[in-house]
Amino acid sequence: MLKYEIRGALPSDEDALLQVARFLNSVNLPDDRDSIRGLLEQAHKSFTAQIKDTKRREYVFVLIDNDAEGGPRLIGTSMIIAQLGRRDAPYIYLDVIDEERYSATLDRHFKHTTLSIGYSFNGPTEIGGLILHPDYRKVPERIGLFLSYVRFLFIKMHRDAFRDEVLAELLPPLEADGTSHLWDALGRQFTGLTYAEADLLSKKNKEFIRGLFPEGTIYASLLPKQAQEVIGKVGVQTRGVEKMLRRIGFRYAERVDPFDGGPHFTAPTDEITLVQRTHQTRVSALVSTPDHLKHRALIGLDLSEPPYFRAGWTFWSENDEGGTMEAAVAEHLGIGVGSNVWVLPLE
Repeated sequence: MLKYEIRGALPSDEDALLQVARFLNSVNLPDDRDSIRGLLEQAHKSFTAQIKDTKRREYVFVLIDNDAEGGPRLIGTSMIIAQLGRRDAPYIYLDVIDEERYSATLDRHFKHTTLSIGYSFNGPTEIGGLILHPDYRKVPERIGLFLSYVRFLFIKMHRDAFRDEVLAELLPPLEADGTSHLWDALGRQFTGLTYAEADLLSKKNKEFIRGLFPEGTIYASLLPKQAQEVIGKVGVQTRGVEKMLRRIGFRYAERVDPFDGGPHFTAPTDEITLVQRTHQTRVSALVSTPDHLKHRALIGLDLSEPPYFRAGWTFWSENDEGGTMEAAVAEHLGIGVGSNVWVLPLE
């Protein structure tokens, strides 16, 4: 049996996914049953291409522990939004720009951080919604990477369905109760909403931001010090994600989330190392013991029936004739000698 696998999310995952969402409660994966139900319906229609406009597709992946006590258990999730920013729902951000001022009369020099709201109606692909159950965050298999990497494998598998830039929004430092100092100092003053209220509303409708936020330059130096300190900063809980993103080609875009000041990291899609390394090949051999297979790889394949997509780790070796993988993994995923699969080799 393959202990951990990733598959496409299904409408029947509603209860299990809701339990996982409670550990993060983000805009992309809110702790709200109706939102989760809508997200799973959108994912189902995306995997099955019922949504014809590829820009409107949203893919949700779930990580399953097949060997959990009591039966298979959903323990994590991640997602891809094919395009962030459309005419009916623009991608909204704050550009972070340093401005320098000097007075010869006073011989004084100041460097100010300024914020300027921006909108994109033809934005990037977004990766997000990455959550792993706390009980599994320190297992030796490093399944958090599995859950993150699968998105890049899927993007390469369906490259034409995604944009030429990928964005990842990281959480900034937040207070224990979820308070955002930047929102309290800025957004709340213009909307009258708490951070939690604005966060939930923005998932369905961002019009209030365009209607109420000020245009033009905002000088961060006029904000309370606690608000200034979180702009573009990465919270403790996402520093590992930042390190991974930088390693595969992402960089801070000098742009932040208008709600909490969380940094936006971007990369050209075809320059992301994980996308570059992913390729399609033929399985040429299966082995029962992987002793001579020195490398590991993430194997993915599309299916014509539920769950429409599956992926798993395997020990792997490849030459001109194709790839060799573990027989147990192949059997679980429905792969045989001669099967065409997508492979993301791991260093």
